[in-house]
Amino acid sequence: MSDYKVKVNGTVDFNFDKDSLSQLDAVSVEANKFHVLRQNLPYQAEIVHADFNHKSYSVKVNNNTYSVVISNALDQLISAMGFDVSATKQVNAIKAPMPGLIIEISVAVGQTVKENENLLILSAMKMENSFLSPRDGVIKSIAVAVGDAVEKGQLLIEFE
Repeated sequence: MSDYKVKVNGTVDFNFDKDSLSQLDAVSVEANKFHVLRQNLPYQAEIVHADFNHKSYSVKVNNNTYSVVISNALDQLISAMGFDVSATKQVNAIKAPMPGLIIEISVAVGQTVKENENLLILSAMKMENSFLSPRDGVIKSIAVAVGDAVEKGQLLIEFE
């Protein structure tokens, strides 16, 4: 099944199937810029911003910018089952997954961090385990110090 649901500006829904997509004549004129012919009408389109993880895009068409979210058949099925693919669990705390020793802390309280930025290193079972930030945020508290022995489930870092 090759059906896509497209939501524009959070309000207008369009459904596309293989046949309707084949009727679009789109030619790439340069990186992220396209000349589109639909029903004999020309359009200049540019992908201004793309968030592939959330399948959302900002697209400028003839100098008007639109927010576009694309859902494929699997996304639609998961949504119909009551789940949201793009929803991410808000992680507010990092806890030790195993007993170990804190050997490095790379952040400070009040520091703003980006997703996947290194937070700390836990040495456990003769291995160093780096903990990366699960999201963008601000460090609310650090419950451990370098050299501390920690137990499984112990709080390490909290986010605001």
